[in-house]
Amino acid sequence: MITPWGEHELTRFPEDPRDPLRAWDAADEYLLRHLATIGDLDLSGTVVVTGDRWGALTTALAEHHPVQISDSFLAQEATRANLTRAGLAPDSVRLLSTRDEVPERVDVLLVRVPKSLGLLEDQLQRIAPSLHPGTVVVGAGMVKEIHTSTLDLFERILGPTKTSLAEKKARLIFTTVDPELTRPRNPWPLTYSLELGIGPASGLAVTNYAGVFCADRLDIGTRFLLQHLPERTGPDQVVDLGCGNGIVGTAAALANPQARVTFVDESHPAMASAEATFRMCAGPDREAEFRLGDGLADFPPGSADLVLNNPPFHTHQATTDRTSSRMFADARTALREGGELWVVGNRHLGYHEKLRRMFGHCDVMASDPKFVVLRAVKRAR
Repeated sequence: MITPWGEHELTRFPEDPRDPLRAWDAADEYLLRHLATIGDLDLSGTVVVTGDRWGALTTALAEHHPVQISDSFLAQEATRANLTRAGLAPDSVRLLSTRDEVPERVDVLLVRVPKSLGLLEDQLQRIAPSLHPGTVVVGAGMVKEIHTSTLDLFERILGPTKTSLAEKKARLIFTTVDPELTRPRNPWPLTYSLELGIGPASGLAVTNYAGVFCADRLDIGTRFLLQHLPERTGPDQVVDLGCGNGIVGTAAALANPQARVTFVDESHPAMASAEATFRMCAGPDREAEFRLGDGLADFPPGSADLVLNNPPFHTHQATTDRTSSRMFADARTALREGGELWVVGNRHLGYHEKLRRMFGHCDVMASDPKFVVLRAVKRAR
């Protein structure tokens, strides 16, 4: 990536030489070009970057010691790797999660518009008290990511907002901070109760922090899996892989009081949601583990009895099966012999073929016109 601050070789995380997707896009380039044209822009104060998907903005501006606020463990790891690749000290920037305290004063705020409007709303609400009339606020996104509702959030939470002309299908957002603005209440985290008829999760209260998939409702794939969870007893080690708000792992824990559940996700809001949901539904004394990280990369091999998974089929705006492939492979490594992986997915995604290649077989446990629940058992080779 060539920027006014130099040229950088950037990759996503985990790095995969076969991955054709770049670690930056036209919106990152547009934002950096714009910053270079602001003659009196002072970057000596506190520069905050939110939504920096793979660390492109943070790496380009590293000499100004920006603060990155991210909802993603993988984005943070990509930033660290890209800083190292550029010969920059990891402590040249400050990496915060969306759950950490925001700096008390923000002089320049750069916002990569996230896919989730709820996440954008929560980010702007939490950062707004740290802004002042002189704060420079610039948002960036691809045209397809910026809608009237996006601009409305900037306007209602921060102040008067306008947009740039589009360049290479990217657009910038400019907001003037209004310190007298009366901001609406931040609705996040959001809690709602599930309907009946979905097995052990029936009627449970679910807590969702902003940015979690389907944060304001139960997605239909998860609902279908909840209706067809395996019936097991005994001291199982259960893994809710890509746990989101944790309702699947929580339901498994309630169905089997002897089970120990580990919740795994790369999303900071997902980890917060899963723990809140589990504590509310299973009680404060029920043991569970909450692991933020790159899937099951650090999970003890051969230790899990049951892995439950509703894999994503897109990363940001890119549709890809790389994430599900890694999840299935990691699950096989984590399972002990005889352990089971249960997966729910859209029928058209063809997960059954992938599982057959990895496990040697695959059973259809439930199906409807849209979804299928699959089981793969780890057997000795």
